[in-house]
Parts: sequence; structure tokens; C-alpha cells
Amino acid sequence: MATLIDNTDDKQSHRHPEKRNRKDSPIQRKPDWIRVKAPTGKGYLQTRKIVHEKGLFTVCEEAACPNMGECWDKKHATLMIMGDTCTRACAFCNVRTGKPASLDPAEPENAARAVFEMGLNHVVVTSVDRDDLDDGGAEHFAKTVRAIRVAAPNTTIEILTPDFLRKGRSAEVVIDAQPDVFNHNLETVPRLYLSIRPGARYFHSLRLLQSVKERDPNQFTKSGLMVGLGETR
Repeated sequence: MATLIDNTDDKQSHRHPEKRNRKDSPIQRKPDWIRVKAPTGKGYLQTRKIVHEKGLFTVCEEAACPNMGECWDKKHATLMIMGDTCTRACAFCNVRTGKPASLDPAEPENAARAVFEMGLNHVVVTSVDRDDLDDGGAEHFAKTVRAIRVAAPNTTIEILTPDFLRKGRSAEVVIDAQPDVFNHNLETVPRLYLSIRPGARYFHSLRLLQSVKERDPNQFTKSGLMVGLGETR
């Protein structure tokens, strides 16, 4: 069961209050090789304007991706729906943990307009975990896929979803929206799940990917596994 931390009234709160001062995970200074200059390119500024004017979040910003400047300059941005606050606290992630705000009913349409304005041939839509919602946000994901189909019919859609753990058959709602690629990351091996992904279950994630193929054999599935400092897909 997920434990929610209500930091909605504390705008200066740490992104991960539950990780503060952990002796087994001290905060270290980033090495010089991972530091990048502040992006200033025209493409970056145009992408930033589109995203922010529509009130959207991106995993690029919320997860502090060092490649954001390069990607946004090419108008490549990974949209992150359902807010900027996750109900889980995976050890590898920089996204804020706490009690999320209510879903924005305009977000699917705003996301679709952003995809159209950026002229994307392929878009990746991910989200925070929303264990507080009865369906884990499945219907909101489906609405976003359908809105993008209408606004940008030539754009292929890849979704990177939560696991919908203990949400019944909610994942079927997302599968039936027929994204081109259904992505759900495993992140690590089973023996590390309790420390790396304490709110998730390895074999449930495997079963989720299996259920996609069972329900829609023509839908591509994809996953990521972190191995050491690299990543395999």
C-alpha cells in the first residue's frame, strides 16, 4: 500500500521528504561530466513556450534530464500527464513525491494541441503513478491518446504507463485506446524491487505487458531494464 505525503501546502518542501537524511543514500555532488549549460536555442525556447502555455508537465523537466536542452531544441519532449506529483517514491527517480492535485480535465486536449504544434512524427506520453485514483488514471490516459489521434492523426503514439497495481481491469481501458506502442518499464531485477521500486511488483509488471499482447496482438510492447549504469530495451 502506498503512503501519501501531503506537501501541497508547503511550496518549499523537498521533492522527496521521505528520502531525506537516509544514511544508505547520501546526497552527492553531481560530477562535472554530467553538468550541461543552460539551453538557449530557438527550438528549445519554442518547445518551452508550447509546453508551458498549455500548462503541461514533461518528464524532461520533472526528472531533471540533462539532455533536455538538446531534445527540446529539436522539438522532442516527453509529456507527463496527471500532474507533477507521484504517489510513489522509487529510488531512481527525481519526480516529486506526495499527495497529487486533482486531474486537469483539459489536459488531454492541451496535450494533443501541443503535439500538433510541435509537429511530432512520434510522441511519448508518460505519467506519474496515481495510486489515489480508483482506476490509476487509466481513463485519463485513454482520453489523451484519443485526443492526440484527432489532433495529429499522422503522429504515432507511445505511452509509458504506470503498472495499475490493484486497479482491477483498468489497464484494459488504456489498451483499448490503441496506442501504437505500449511501454511499461521494469527498471530493475526482481531481487532489487523492494529497495528500488518498493511500491511495485516485478511479476505484476510482466503480467501487464503480457495482457497487452493477449488483448491486442498487433500492439507493440516495450520495456526498460536498468543494468548498472546502462539501460537495455
